[in-house]
Amino acid sequence: MKCAPEARKRARDAYVHERQTLLGAAQAAGISLGTANRWKKADSGTSKDWDKARAAASLSGDGLQAVAMAVLEDYLLQHQATLAALRDPATEIGPLQRAEVLSRLTDSFHKAMAAHAKLSPELSRLAIAMEVMQRMANFVRARYPQHTNAFLDILEPFGETLGDAYG
Repeated sequence: MKCAPEARKRARDAYVHERQTLLGAAQAAGISLGTANRWKKADSGTSKDWDKARAAASLSGDGLQAVAMAVLEDYLLQHQATLAALRDPATEIGPLQRAEVLSRLTDSFHKAMAAHAKLSPELSRLAIAMEVMQRMANFVRARYPQHTNAFLDILEPFGETLGDAYG
């Protein structure tokens, strides 16, 4: 039995763009796993390669943002775990080794943040905007305390506007 071209397109779209498993893509298209696997293999190495298209889709648009965020989150968790281990009195490490680890952590942090800024400029812009808002709030609180309440009334909705613009 021959399947309709729409089923093949639906299976590929589910696999590529919805990031479903091959079984999930087959079910979404109403075909067997064997048929989906056969189509995927037939397209392998061609301009319709399912895996290459899936990788490209994950790195385009919001996909790249998601990848950048996931990588940054993973890095920050490892960074924090390393710092926690350094603070733990049970960790047997000498002062020179501790200084070396801290130096390497600082270097890797700066490199990770620079790479993240290149991969995700919108998130970097949002982070800068949020920092500016925080500095402005501190400035108003310190220099113009009589205006703090009015400023805070404005700051919250403006923060939402920044989130919409950058986030």
